[in-house]
Amino acid sequence: MIQLIVSVILFFVIFFGIAFILNMLLRKTWLMAFIYPFIVLIIVDKIPMGDYFTSPGQSFSKAFSELFSINGWDIVILTSGFLGTIVSGIVIKFLRKSGYQMF
Repeated sequence: MIQLIVSVILFFVIFFGIAFILNMLLRKTWLMAFIYPFIVLIIVDKIPMGDYFTSPGQSFSKAFSELFSINGWDIVILTSGFLGTIVSGIVIKFLRKSGYQMF
């Protein structure tokens, strides 16, 4: 149970930080929220990256079948990472509204 709590916090913080930096550098607020599903596919599957380019149909079908076979705890952990990207977008929008032009 402690591992679950630590993993949820870790994924939230990691993806909040990555999304925050990406939003700050590229000035695209919700970019990481759109990229996150592809990152989840890369995390979950065990397919080499080159296979997505050489045989995309077979690779994506295998990746989605493995994605739907993960257990509930993994879904909770991956959802916390997605929430981190969403909160990062909200924080960036708030900082821009508050007058911080570097964001």
